[in-house]
Amino acid sequence: MKIAIIGLGRMGKNMAKRLLNDGHEVWVHNRTIEKAKELEKEGAIVAEKLEDILKMDRPRIVWSMLPAGEVTDKYFEKLKDILEKDDILVDGGNSHYKKDKLRFEEFKKLGIHYVDAGISGGVWGLTRGYSTMIGGEKEIYDRMLPIIKSLAPEDGYMYCGPTGAGHFVKMVHNGIEYGLMEAYGEGFEVLKASEYGNIDMSEVSKIWNHGSVIKSWLLELIENAFKEDAELDKIQGYVEDSGEARWTVNAAIESGVSVPVISNSLFKRFQSRQEDVFSDKVVAALRNQFGGHVIYSKEETVKSKKAGAGKIQAANPQKSDEK
Repeated sequence: MKIAIIGLGRMGKNMAKRLLNDGHEVWVHNRTIEKAKELEKEGAIVAEKLEDILKMDRPRIVWSMLPAGEVTDKYFEKLKDILEKDDILVDGGNSHYKKDKLRFEEFKKLGIHYVDAGISGGVWGLTRGYSTMIGGEKEIYDRMLPIIKSLAPEDGYMYCGPTGAGHFVKMVHNGIEYGLMEAYGEGFEVLKASEYGNIDMSEVSKIWNHGSVIKSWLLELIENAFKEDAELDKIQGYVEDSGEARWTVNAAIESGVSVPVISNSLFKRFQSRQEDVFSDKVVAALRNQFGGHVIYSKEETVKSKKAGAGKIQAANPQKSDEK
């Protein structure tokens, strides 16, 4: 089949390569033309201008792998003037499912089919394939199946339902991902802080991935990370969130569903970006005031805390009420 990929970032570029490897005719467009030129060497056809996709045979399939938000919005406004009746536009970014419903109606008025695609696979997708979750018209999904099957591993694709369903399923997927990563992170922190903290964490990851009930691809990845940097000294514990976990929590609130693990993992990411968190200061001060618990001066390092240095005397040195 013939398809145009717009946006050749970490995922878009490898998706184009995977489709080329499976014999599809792939047109590519990127804001910086150099990335598109690289793929031209591998058989892709470069659309230097967005309008060049009009040279494709109709009906066209145009698959966007642009970042969700303003960038996608701007490109889609341009595509409203470029695409023609019966063309298919696929949004493979992590857009909000409610926005998909609005876009579907907007493009429907123009006779253009709009599809939302949740894509998971990251930088490993070229070799492993991309888990693909599709929302939109079933007839259009069926028409696109050869493309979808080429992108996904065996049994790694699904028609999730009407418009928005693909991105909704991917959104919840990412919320679960947050919780899983936080659980692994906390577990390894407990190991590290224990009397057995000098254990080889990469080996722990490896053994857990053989016969254990918590085996996963994430454990494979953290095993690799520990092999590269056993103490993770080169990594700062600053963790961004890309939005999907926030949307998952919001959807849970709207539906009256309890998601304490996902919501807590999201809040932990917020805390990772702060130094000397004020809420932690409040808790420390309160414990000192009501129970005489030791608190530490601002200048104290983690090392000196463990050694018991730099302690501030209790404001009310009395027996603690806290167990």
